[in-house]
Amino acid sequence: MGDWASFLGLANRARRIISGEELVLKEIRSGKAKLVLLAQDASKNTAKRMTDKTTYYQVPLRHVENRQLLGHAIGRDERVVVAVLDEGFAKKLLSMLDTTYRG
Repeated sequence: MGDWASFLGLANRARRIISGEELVLKEIRSGKAKLVLLAQDASKNTAKRMTDKTTYYQVPLRHVENRQLLGHAIGRDERVVVAVLDEGFAKKLLSMLDTTYRG
């Protein structure tokens, strides 16, 4: 598990994330979501909904390897989508993910 996953676990313990498609969509609409993480193995419908909403509401969206890794990072079984609700956690995760997957 990468550094970003450990950091996401820390954000989870600080209660600064939300998981689940409908809950994440609600937080995006309300403006509370600062970053959305989407598993690459998400269904096409889920991926389209998240991409459309994050684009419209100007919320950064990053893809992670798979639902097992995303769920494991927050101490759950499998999670397809997670939203980070704290600006500080979101900025740090963005820099970690951009370094890991692009760098």
